[in-house]
Amino acid sequence: MKIVRESLNKFTRGQDPKAAMSVGNRAEIIKWFNDLDINPNRYEIDNGLNIMFNGSLHLSHITKLPDNLTVNGYLDLSNTNITELPDNLTVNGYLDLSYTKITKLLDNLNVNGYLDLTHTSKIIKLPNNLNIKGSLDLSNTKITKLPKNLKVGGNLFLYSAKITELPEDLVVKGEIIGFKN
Repeated sequence: MKIVRESLNKFTRGQDPKAAMSVGNRAEIIKWFNDLDINPNRYEIDNGLNIMFNGSLHLSHITKLPDNLTVNGYLDLSNTNITELPDNLTVNGYLDLSYTKITKLLDNLNVNGYLDLTHTSKIIKLPNNLNIKGSLDLSNTKITKLPKNLKVGGNLFLYSAKITELPEDLVVKGEIIGFKN
C-alpha cells in the first residue's frame, strides 16, 4: 500500500482513522442505493463522495438521504417520515416535500425547479437567501414570515399560509397567488 501525504492530512487526533479518512462511506452510499433496489448505472460517486443521480427518484419509505446528493430530475419525498434534508442537496427538477416531517431547510439547498412544501407543518421558517429557480408552494404551512433575499423564478403560492406581509427584497418572477393581506 502506497501512503500518500494528502491522505495523512485528513487524520484527526482522537477520531477513528477510518472515519477521519472517509473510508467506508462509499460502501455505505452503495448499500443505501442497493437497499432501495436502484440500479448502479443510475448514479455516480466521485472521489469526494459527491453523488450524481441521473433521473428522478420517488422514495416512499425513506427516513434519510446521503449528503452531497445531486438529483438530475425530480425528487419526490412526499408523505415520507423524513425529518431533515442532507447537506449539499441539489435537485435539478421538482422537489416534493409535501406532507413530510421536515423541520427546516438548510442554507445550502439548491432547487432548480419547483419546490413543494405544502402541508409541512414542522417547518416554521425558511433560510435567508433562498433561491428557487422554479415555483415555490408554501400553501398550508406554518411559516409566518418570508426570509430575507428570497428569490423565486416562478410563482409563489401562499394559499392558507400564515404570512401576513411580504418583504421588500422579495423577488418573484411569476405571480404571487393566494396571498391575503
